[in-house]
Amino acid sequence: MIRFENVSKKFFSKDGEIVAVNNVSLNIKKGEVFGIIGFSGAGKSTLVRHINLLEHPTEGNIFFDNVNLTEANEKELRVFRRKIGMIFQQFNLFSQRTVLDNIVYPLELAGVGKKERIKRAEELLALVDLVDKKYSYPSQLSGGQKQRVAIARALATKPDVLLCDEATSALDPITTRSILGLLKEINEKLGVTIVIITHEMKVVEQICDRVAVMSEGVIEEAGNVKDVFLNPKSSTARRLIMPDDRVKYLYNDRRILRIAFEGQSSYLPVVSSLTIQCETMINILGANTENIGGKAYGQMLIEIPKEADKEKRIKQYLDEHGLYYEEGGGVNG
Repeated sequence: MIRFENVSKKFFSKDGEIVAVNNVSLNIKKGEVFGIIGFSGAGKSTLVRHINLLEHPTEGNIFFDNVNLTEANEKELRVFRRKIGMIFQQFNLFSQRTVLDNIVYPLELAGVGKKERIKRAEELLALVDLVDKKYSYPSQLSGGQKQRVAIARALATKPDVLLCDEATSALDPITTRSILGLLKEINEKLGVTIVIITHEMKVVEQICDRVAVMSEGVIEEAGNVKDVFLNPKSSTARRLIMPDDRVKYLYNDRRILRIAFEGQSSYLPVVSSLTIQCETMINILGANTENIGGKAYGQMLIEIPKEADKEKRIKQYLDEHGLYYEEGGGVNG
């Protein structure tokens, strides 16, 4: 649906040339939730702004439904941009407009009649569960409610694609899960393709089908979320999964095993079973496992016992139960 072919973006200043996006080739499929993840300054936001040509590439081509947008004129671009909605970290709502008036705004610009745009806005209010807030103003809403309004507004013109640029970064963890759940529901119910820009691996784990890992304007690796999480090939992906400072702290004269959970039953008593069946105490150093729909996602760090026989029993148990693990190098399981 969206295809990047050797796209580069360069900015020029008095200090010289800055390459924000460097020779990126990428394919985003219709109907999927695609994540682009990386640290600050990786070029993620610049890259996503190329999808609707808010940024024009210095080199390369961008295709939307096999149409080369880099060759389109302004009139043609306006038509394609109506097919693309966008939400941001800071919501960007009009403070002097009610929730209802914020949602109908894109429809006003598109010349949709008043009766029809009010009907569409009320449908979207029901979708984002804010029917009782339609006459409220943004200052009267919580951060999560503001983002729900922004999502409804972005969906007003019935776009094929929704771009989310750090849409949950300003929200607390509980609200983040709620917003991600809403986005997943929108993807499944409406068939909207969603592209998510984030620096948080937990966001990618919860909602994305595939992910591209970006650093210094380059896509370092891309693939199914499961494959990237279980077996990261780039240093950036590894640092996103387990930050450097924490790894250095944990590896202080210790050997560590990272056990990765990607959809196992959250009711499986892994640690208890390890302790009993392997006849050894398990020292848990850290975990960020979450229960999503009755399944466990995330990772757990345990200290490897110094006794070779205990280490062997632990790894044998993990192999027998199909659990993924790694110790410094590649992933097993």
